[in-house]
Amino acid sequence: MSISERLAPSQSLSEDEVETGLKWLVHNGVWAQGMETLALGPILVAYALYLDASNLAIGLLAALPNLGQLALLPAVQVVEKVRRRRFLAVVFGAASRPMLLVMAAAVLVPSKEVGLFLLLLGLTLRYSLGAFVGCSFNSWIRDLVPEHRMGAVFANRLMWMTGMGMAVSLLAGVFVDEWSRLLPHREAYGYSILLVLAFLAGCVSVYCMCRIPEPAMPPAERHLPLTERLAQPLKDVNFRNLVIFLGSWNFAINLAAPFFTVYLYKRLGLSVTMVTMLLIISQAANIAVIKTWGRIADRVSNKGVLTVAAPLFVLSIFLWTFTTLPEKHVLTIPLLVVIHILTGVSTAGVTLASGNMGLKLAPRGAAASYLSVSSLITAICAGTAPIIGGLFADWFTDRELTLILRWTEPETRHVFQAINLRHWDFFFGLAAVLGFLSLNRLRQVKEVGEVEEDIVLEELMATARQGMRNLTSVAGLRSAATYPVELLFRKVRLRRRKSAAAPPAPFTPDGPAP
Repeated sequence: MSISERLAPSQSLSEDEVETGLKWLVHNGVWAQGMETLALGPILVAYALYLDASNLAIGLLAALPNLGQLALLPAVQVVEKVRRRRFLAVVFGAASRPMLLVMAAAVLVPSKEVGLFLLLLGLTLRYSLGAFVGCSFNSWIRDLVPEHRMGAVFANRLMWMTGMGMAVSLLAGVFVDEWSRLLPHREAYGYSILLVLAFLAGCVSVYCMCRIPEPAMPPAERHLPLTERLAQPLKDVNFRNLVIFLGSWNFAINLAAPFFTVYLYKRLGLSVTMVTMLLIISQAANIAVIKTWGRIADRVSNKGVLTVAAPLFVLSIFLWTFTTLPEKHVLTIPLLVVIHILTGVSTAGVTLASGNMGLKLAPRGAAASYLSVSSLITAICAGTAPIIGGLFADWFTDRELTLILRWTEPETRHVFQAINLRHWDFFFGLAAVLGFLSLNRLRQVKEVGEVEEDIVLEELMATARQGMRNLTSVAGLRSAATYPVELLFRKVRLRRRKSAAAPPAPFTPDGPAP
């Protein structure tokens, strides 16, 4: 039997086949996460800095995985024409993995400038081919996973993926620092070795894809041209609002996020191991709450999860501006730990809920075009943001904004720096503002069964209480630990009651009375 025949879709799947497929879906995610951890993030940034990458090059490095998604335009056409999504995902997945070897070979080039070009080229080709994988895979999994179990299934998958990322991050960080210490003149070869390991992990993830069954796509009613197929999701007002939110949100986040690692290396002078440890703290927080977010998404709504998790993520970005005042201070490391915990908790909710909302709002049979339009617009916004950041990075180098508090007494004068923004700090503050503004569009997205955010907070509070019961049997300690959160929820409920009790504003023919 040929590979093409083995990867053919099935007209119907039994419950056992679906359950087996969901297990292989987790395996695929775990190995894919191992590949991404070794090939992106702090390791890739350190590799690029070794190759004397400029701020613009770092921006391009962060943008290329997103801009590569422009290949979704032809990918949608291919998926709709071939209608064999598993076959396409496996073929293009197998073609994209060797690009990691191209990136690893950059260290062998005598010129660092040429080596950096080779690194960027390999990254571009990898994610351009990966767009075909994503287009096929997302549509295929949308039809495989039962809708009422999406939250639990993807939460479990994300949990295992995050665990893999934690383990690989720690080992990779220690390996890079030890390699640099033992072989200081061959530092870049350590990064190259990790990219080869990423290639091997990627090959295993492709094998796992082969084992996930594919339900056959519903027959197309009629052949639509590409422009009409891509315009169809945007005519859906509700889905269009979701796409606008995801686009604006990803632009805001990626304006600053790709430069966090550069900031830690250059501004704060942290080692690869220390940066990796912070990443692991974030991933541990992610694992701790991912199943809770999944249960809430299934029981309440994905939008409810986003209305709580997204503002928390924006807050974590804004806190980066306080890590230097104006230089590294005694609270820098503790604050970084808090930031990474908040990032892990909020990222778990945002990633899970935004992905589930896209899958839920995309109609069966047309998921490929719907999800591809969402991914395409998100990729454009997320890809242009770091390039803009890289272009303006040098301009902000010599700019500084300081807010000073001065207290004067008859004999003494005290001066405190409340806020000091310079260089990357401007991007952190701007990203936080844009992130909050993007939440306005989220309010216009309608989801079946959606509830107000205070109900989501109640669910989280119930989980916190249960966690404290498991932690200690001392009632006073439980009360002390949960009191601040209880106080917050009481204020939320009080605000809701006042809003509900307030009489409605009288209406005139032209609208509400002033």
